[in-house]
Amino acid sequence: MGDTGTLITITSKSTIENSIATSFAPIVNDNTHTLILGSMPGKASLDAQQYYAHSRNAFWPILCKLLDIPVTTDYIQRLRHLQNSGIGLWDVLAQCERPGSLDSDIKSDSIITNNFVELFASYPQIRRLLFNGTTAEHYFRRHILPQLTSITLPKIQKLPSTSPAHASLSFEQKLAIWKAALNISI
Repeated sequence: MGDTGTLITITSKSTIENSIATSFAPIVNDNTHTLILGSMPGKASLDAQQYYAHSRNAFWPILCKLLDIPVTTDYIQRLRHLQNSGIGLWDVLAQCERPGSLDSDIKSDSIITNNFVELFASYPQIRRLLFNGTTAEHYFRRHILPQLTSITLPKIQKLPSTSPAHASLSFEQKLAIWKAALNISI
């Protein structure tokens, strides 16, 4: 899947047609020790072909602050900063039916998960999984965890969603929780 220091941007047909959403390829390399998992990219991300592209999603403002990345940095450079910090990105779901962008609209009988058995076999150095929200963690525990009986599991932690739909915490509260989880001093 990749080698040390190489930016992985595998092109995939990430689309949302007829309410069928298809996820992106993983952003991961041999340096990745922490994998941040979402559920499924929203419409803005699928349209832009970028993880967390919605202008009100707090993911990039949080990670830029924590990793000292200028907020004006372009997407590819942001991914390089993540990878240089040992952080990867992916989604639990490979495909699902979902009209719109809300996780609550995912049709549970349409779910196809990403292949984590293959990912962990290719990247055994991944030691931590951080879930960007409850839905990602729920689908991982329900659909992926039962498949992972023959490997040593990475440490798993759920973080508050960076989605603008998750407004129960302020940006500062989310930042503090993500900072503690990533064990970064700013």
